[in-house]
Amino acid sequence: MMNHRADIVHIRGTLANTIRKLKEGALTVGFIGGSITDARPGHNWPEPVNRWLVESYPDVRLSVENAGIGATGSDLAAFRAQRDLIDTGCDLVFVEFAVNDYGTPTNRRNRTREGLLRQLLADGRRDVVLVYTYNQPMYEAMMADGVPDSIAEFETLGEHYGLSSVWMGKHALEEVKLGRLRWEEWLPDGLHPTERGSLSYGQSIIGFLEEALRADSVAEAAERPLPAALHENHWQHARFVPFEEVRTEGPWSIRRWVTLHWIDRALSTSAIGAKLRFAFEGRGLALGFDFGKLSAEYRYRIDGGEWVSSVRERPEWCGPHGWLKMETLTEDLPEGRHEVELEVIHGNAPDCAGTRFDLAFIGIL
Repeated sequence: MMNHRADIVHIRGTLANTIRKLKEGALTVGFIGGSITDARPGHNWPEPVNRWLVESYPDVRLSVENAGIGATGSDLAAFRAQRDLIDTGCDLVFVEFAVNDYGTPTNRRNRTREGLLRQLLADGRRDVVLVYTYNQPMYEAMMADGVPDSIAEFETLGEHYGLSSVWMGKHALEEVKLGRLRWEEWLPDGLHPTERGSLSYGQSIIGFLEEALRADSVAEAAERPLPAALHENHWQHARFVPFEEVRTEGPWSIRRWVTLHWIDRALSTSAIGAKLRFAFEGRGLALGFDFGKLSAEYRYRIDGGEWVSSVRERPEWCGPHGWLKMETLTEDLPEGRHEVELEVIHGNAPDCAGTRFDLAFIGIL
């Protein structure tokens, strides 16, 4: 078993659901996070973890649901938890958003993270482990043996909900300090690990699992009710407006979406001036898109108020489409019924090169 410093691994409670499923002979492991977790590169840290599980439990049927998507945070994850982790029967879920939430204001990320965790914990059927990777803005705090705010806030949630955590980025940085791992072998761009860096991350998780799943940890944990929330207006009850309830004007179609796995269907048009209207009960509104440089902009208004036009950034790495991007329009409406109007516009930004408008979901808080 790998020895861990106390500031890298915190074991809180047991992995009771995981242990039970291993005994039964079938385990479904879920991962959610950003590009550092995304399965598409083929070498990210979930890969060595999965290989260790298969090797260590050869008689167990292992299923993997990697729901990581690059350039997404815990806000989008709160809308995806039901479909991608709960409905797929995950028994053990690793949550990695300390990096992708890093630039999000504290109050906002606390609400989105807690909403995601409360969804995963509500039925008591799965274990959740918090994992923290690394980005370059964390450097100064970590080199001074401090804890970046994004991680410290996750740790507060971990303490409150009794969730174990593994600071993978700290483990890799300690390897660098000891000369076991060269910086360029870990993070040549300061963010995305190489295969060697991903192995370091994975090894810290494997060490945690060896300890958490050992023989003297197999006692079933007592049923623990979900504690009261720490943050008001958390996103536990994120939900959707069905496309069938949206009134449209212009050439729209609801399409089975075959080009991006994480979208089931999209409400789609390429017509400037196409409009839609819908109503919802709640306090907040978010829209999800298959987004890219060919995407049109839009304007909207709520309850007959002023029109607001979107001006979305399209980073250099952004492709013509294929980025599941969420925009939060508002979180602070009076609780109740609201009417929304939206119109597709082209937008005059130099990086807005098309008129595609592919709406993946209408999210309500």
